[in-house]
Amino acid sequence: MNVSSTSPGIGPSERGLELSPFSGVRFSPSAVGNLDAVTCPPYDLIDKADLGRLRAGASHNIVQITLPGGGYEEAGRLLREWLADGTLVMDDSPALYVYEMGGPRFLQRGLIGCVGLRDESERVILPHENVYPGPVRDRLALLEATRANLEPIFLTYEGDGPASDVVDRVADGSDPVLEIVSGDGTRHRLWRLEDDGTIADDLRGRRALIADGHHRYAAYREFQARRDGPGPWDYGLALLVDSLRYPPHLGAIHRVLPGLDPAEAARAAEEAFEVTPLEGGLAKALAALEATPDGLLLAGSGCRLWLLSGPDPARLAAALPADRSARWRSLNTAVLDGLLIGDLWKITPDEHSVQVVHDDPAHAVSRASGSGGTAVILNPLTVAEVMALAADGERVPRKSTSFGPKPRTGLVMRLVQTDEAFTL
Repeated sequence: MNVSSTSPGIGPSERGLELSPFSGVRFSPSAVGNLDAVTCPPYDLIDKADLGRLRAGASHNIVQITLPGGGYEEAGRLLREWLADGTLVMDDSPALYVYEMGGPRFLQRGLIGCVGLRDESERVILPHENVYPGPVRDRLALLEATRANLEPIFLTYEGDGPASDVVDRVADGSDPVLEIVSGDGTRHRLWRLEDDGTIADDLRGRRALIADGHHRYAAYREFQARRDGPGPWDYGLALLVDSLRYPPHLGAIHRVLPGLDPAEAARAAEEAFEVTPLEGGLAKALAALEATPDGLLLAGSGCRLWLLSGPDPARLAAALPADRSARWRSLNTAVLDGLLIGDLWKITPDEHSVQVVHDDPAHAVSRASGSGGTAVILNPLTVAEVMALAADGERVPRKSTSFGPKPRTGLVMRLVQTDEAFTL
């Protein structure tokens, strides 16, 4: 059985933002039953406890492929097996997909399609964050083994134009092809949309910010670089959201440093910060942090909490790169990485020595307590800060932002393949 990607077969056009249709791969409800049971959050939001629970649940949960227990080749084998036995089915014709996420206090709509990959110098796809090499290698190895985009990256753009009118018209006026309510109460709905040229024309000349998925986008680009000539590898799966119509939520990404005793961390910080012990629990400490624009909050087991503020200007100047803008050097994540983690704590950061928790201070403190380590809780950056830096060609430090809400994994996927190369 041959499975063909119906993504565009030519390279991206030379100008403008491009989102092209593709033949989506989706779970067959008749084969798997409850679609919520086989979908999951994005791979980088799943901790060890979540992973164990998901793997122990439905045997066809997509996490078996996005975070394979048996390695990358096992992920590729599973994908091919599920395509062969009808667990996964491919839509008959290419389309864009209108995607809606909704809850009691939010609504987000956007378009899922194949975004044309671009060099950063073209200023069409704007990264705003640096990446770790380890996660890029991991996502690239999974892409090589599966030859599939398993979960869309998250892009935002400033539109409020005809493309967004089409999205709203489809979502408000027709029945979705898929609707589920995930365990957290979020409603997910999906529609197929055949563009008559309105969306393509509206996006041409615009540019998009990578809100989430920098490591996957880097893997897309490396996968593309390894291949000769134009092909489906010139595109990657993306959710594109109009930030003017549906402003994203921007949360902080907190740090957990396993094995770093929080009291020792606070003492070391006194060399360059004002360090204030806090009483009254995490909620009170978070209020103090919010009221301190340059603040960082240290936390560990036993509800020990310290507020760091007023970094020493001379120590800060010595610890941070001199060639960065004043805006960049004022970011709390730059201060954290350069002055606190690198200079005062003498830690070489990687995905093991400096772990991250998205937008959940209590979970970060819990993880730090469980590892005998220190949690660093941060105030979130603002969308304006991030956009201004990206527009000027600068990137915030790695893992500085948690844009949301993020698309659920497993609702629609894309094969990056040709008939000749992908045979079941």
